[in-house]
Amino acid sequence: MVVVTTERIPGYEVEESLGEVFGVVVRSRGLGGNFVAGLRSIVGGEIHEYTQLLEHARQDAIDRLKKNAQAMGADGVVMMRFDSSEIGQTMSEIVAYGTAVRIRRVASAH
Repeated sequence: MVVVTTERIPGYEVEESLGEVFGVVVRSRGLGGNFVAGLRSIVGGEIHEYTQLLEHARQDAIDRLKKNAQAMGADGVVMMRFDSSEIGQTMSEIVAYGTAVRIRRVASAH
């Protein structure tokens, strides 16, 4: 599965656009993690607990995006983007979305 943030995939031609595809993840930091993050926010700097939480959530969203695209019969996703929002004060939603496509490798001109 080829996933790109661009409209085109170098070395491939889009044969068919299958429509919008997405992967959604909602994560919550436990009470202990929120407490530690709250203490860190007092002194400033990066809050590693939240950074790690969001990195894992983004990867899970991409994995779900790929799984949903494969279920549609796609072998690629173009124009992939992320969106995020908060639900309440303890949960984060991460969405990876793009256009599922069928692609074909093109012969090199060399």
